[in-house]
Formats: sequence, structure tokens, C-alpha cells
Amino acid sequence: MNTPEYSKLRIKASSTDVIGSKLLYQYITELARETGISGATVYRGIMGYGASSKIHSSRFWELTEKLPIVIELIDKTEMLEAFYAGIEQDLYDMPKGCLVTMEPVKVLLQKKGM
Repeated sequence: MNTPEYSKLRIKASSTDVIGSKLLYQYITELARETGISGATVYRGIMGYGASSKIHSSRFWELTEKLPIVIELIDKTEMLEAFYAGIEQDLYDMPKGCLVTMEPVKVLLQKKGM
């Protein structure tokens, strides 16, 4: 089987989801950095819902908002597969749901800053 060289791993969840004592997005991003994943970005949505939830949206008067988030990691496919294998049980053990996808990407430029 011809495995693509680079992929994008996406985890869609809620901004209030936690693993242990850390927010899910913080836990994943910090672990990705420690593991040597090339890059991670967390996006916060303004509206969304999951398979078993109601619609959540951003309202300027709310201090604590439960909003959709997407954690996106890009690296070599083998690195992301190994990373996911290491967090898969943590995601299953969360009381709330999430969605994880992986798709091939074509990296055109990866330039490190000075």
C-alpha cells in the first residue's frame, strides 16, 4: 500500500473537554510538541454541534463558552499514526464525544524561523 508521506490529523471536540486536569486542546498541543510533531494549531469555532449535542454558538455576553474546537496536526503520516495510537485511549475515556480524521496533505514549504 502506498502511504502518503504527509498527513493532517484533525480532532474535533469542545473547548471545555478535558483529559486529566488539562483542557483537551492544551493536552494534545503540549503532547504533540513534546513528541516532536512538526506543527499544531487549535481553531475555535463560533458555532457548531456534534453527533450527540445541541448547537453551541459564541455570544459576546457569555464569560465561559462551550464552543467547537479543531486541533490540527501536520507531520509525516507515520508520526501522526503513532501519535494517535498514543492518545486514542485517552480520547475514548473522555466522557464527551469527539471526531478524529486523518487525510493526506501535500507539503509545499516547511521553513523554520530564525
